[in-house]
Amino acid sequence: MYLGIDLGTSEVKAVAIDDSGQILALAGSPLDVTRLHPRWSEQQPEHWWQACGQTMAALRRQLGEQRWRTVSSIGLSGQMHGAVLLDEHDQVLRPAILWSDSRSAPECAELTNRAPRLHALAGNLAMPGFTAPKLMWVARHEPELFARIACVLLPKDWLRLRMTGTRISDPSDAAGTLWLDVEARDWSDELLAASGMRRDQMPALVDGSAVSATLLAEVAQAWGLSPGVTVAGGAGDGAASAVGIGAINPGDGFLSLGTSGVLFVVNDRFSPNPARAIHAFCHTLPQRWHQMSVMLSAASCLRWFCRLCSVDEPTLLAEIGQQGTEQLAQAPLFLPYLSGERTPHNDPYALGVFHGLSPEHQRAALGYAVLEGVAFGMVDGLDALRAAGSDVSQLSLVGGGARSPYWAQLIADALDVRIVTHVGGEAGGALGAARLAWLAAGGSEEEVCRKPEIHAVHEPDPVRHAALQVRLQRYRQIYTPYPPL
Repeated sequence: MYLGIDLGTSEVKAVAIDDSGQILALAGSPLDVTRLHPRWSEQQPEHWWQACGQTMAALRRQLGEQRWRTVSSIGLSGQMHGAVLLDEHDQVLRPAILWSDSRSAPECAELTNRAPRLHALAGNLAMPGFTAPKLMWVARHEPELFARIACVLLPKDWLRLRMTGTRISDPSDAAGTLWLDVEARDWSDELLAASGMRRDQMPALVDGSAVSATLLAEVAQAWGLSPGVTVAGGAGDGAASAVGIGAINPGDGFLSLGTSGVLFVVNDRFSPNPARAIHAFCHTLPQRWHQMSVMLSAASCLRWFCRLCSVDEPTLLAEIGQQGTEQLAQAPLFLPYLSGERTPHNDPYALGVFHGLSPEHQRAALGYAVLEGVAFGMVDGLDALRAAGSDVSQLSLVGGGARSPYWAQLIADALDVRIVTHVGGEAGGALGAARLAWLAAGGSEEEVCRKPEIHAVHEPDPVRHAALQVRLQRYRQIYTPYPPL
């Protein structure tokens, strides 16, 4: 049996699969984000470890001791870009600064000036979500702490350190730091130096499907696992989700509707196009890359609106489903920029907007606007990918948002692309991490990375697509850049 652990922003999720690829158990433990100031997002790494332990205990209870003892390998997936700063004794120096934190916008311009070859080597614009600008912010605002940094780890790789005692990452996650030569799949001394860092402060790199280390004896004992359980290299959450739904060959793609929204297309070569705010990263499997558009707030917009209106998601979605065509055509428009935006605007100061409100609008109309606004953000991302040379006729939908057939159909109609959901698609990166564990234990790509069983197919409706195009054009006219706060 193989385990996959996915360290997300809102929860730690874990899945167990057997050597036929069947999901045997799924569990999760929630996480909170601390926002001490506007545009800041931080988490305590120790809370990740506590949630990880709780999640593993839940899986153990579901599976029973006999099955639990058959675990042979564990894979890791995680939120990208977060900066876990460690001293020489591997002690955490401060709360981790997350991918959704945008305080380092001024440092992005500085890094771009310092590193003339940044776009060619890293394949990406300098954005506040990435790791390198975060470290430059720390150097400027917390210089004494910066001087004590012995190592910087990404979130899932800090979990690995706690599990195995080793500092290791993989190319897919490392590509999101702006310190990696993405084509060479190795750290760039030039980019490191531009942000005041050194190679010896970086973890070693292994492919996501390779063995990275073995569980520490005390961790294996605490979790009730057999000694000798290996830990695969793992992946950033996007690449892990790709492995989970079998997007491993050029042209394969998926759409992830989680806290953030991701459109991911596999390439057989490094194909950067930073001018359109498209990410070009390493895939976690050897000698493959991918292009990715990212919107910073996706399913998190729906959670935010439900909290605001004191309603649960199933109730709201049921109310939205009762809206008629005329009501939907008159609904407000919503810009989903609650945490700024990456693709296509690269604007950390962008703000969310409800536009076109009237006294007649009820909760369901605003809820629909939220779903539609996220779908329109995905349209902008797909247009940017197409301009960068990637195109798709079908996308697999994964993540928490994949649970809503209504939202899946709306996205299919907005994108004019067939949307497919899969059995186990809600497992997202955790399933991909479990598959990477299976690969590290000797499984073949053909056997392990099969596309999961299709749960539902959502064909785009041309009439609905045409109607949405009218609203899309109005939606695009609303965005206005704001000055820094």
